[in-house]
Amino acid sequence: MRLKLILAALAGVLSIAAASDPAERLADPAQEAQAREIFKDVRCLVCQNESIDDSEAELAKDLRRIVREQVSAGRSEDEIKRFLTDRYGEFVLLTPSFNAWNLALWIGPFLVLAAGVALLMRRLGAKSPEPDLSKEEADRLKRLSDPEQT
Repeated sequence: MRLKLILAALAGVLSIAAASDPAERLADPAQEAQAREIFKDVRCLVCQNESIDDSEAELAKDLRRIVREQVSAGRSEDEIKRFLTDRYGEFVLLTPSFNAWNLALWIGPFLVLAAGVALLMRRLGAKSPEPDLSKEEADRLKRLSDPEQT
């Protein structure tokens, strides 16, 4: 019982620590929701595998502040993402855009899969059936496999 109480208290403290500061949030709930949606597609450049919505790194906090400022200034999601990519590069987005520069990212996996299927089909098609034995070969095989004939 005592252990459960300690674990519950620890979980409560950790959840409070992970919550974002209410002072950072925008006053307008619609704008805050728009900012939170953008957070999910912006990469934390320190963590690299988390969005800025999930990260507690200082840079992620700065990026959240920038996004909130842009949202409160009335900029659209595309304008905000363009601002971030101009400043930090395409890597800042968790979902890269479809353009000529990153075409390999989008098409590469399909090309590798197609090459693998083609190689597999070629390999399976290359196996030819064994040729029929000539009369002499068949007789010799019969003699070799029949122990009573020797």
